[in-house]
Amino acid sequence: MYCNGMGFRQIERCTDVSHNSVIKWVKDAAKQLPEHPPIETIPDVGELDELQTFVGSKKT
Repeated sequence: MYCNGMGFRQIERCTDVSHNSVIKWVKDAAKQLPEHPPIETIPDVGELDELQTFVGSKKT
């Protein structure tokens, strides 16, 4: 639920469990995740976005 965007208190209302318990569940789950992928598995892919900057006024 948390990963799908629900807040702690919303999860509390849905599950009838204290939001403090929900926070503890999320923290415990985060500790089980690996730190980061090994360097050799990180893809060499980048993404660029277009940026256009205009200085001065448009001449017609």
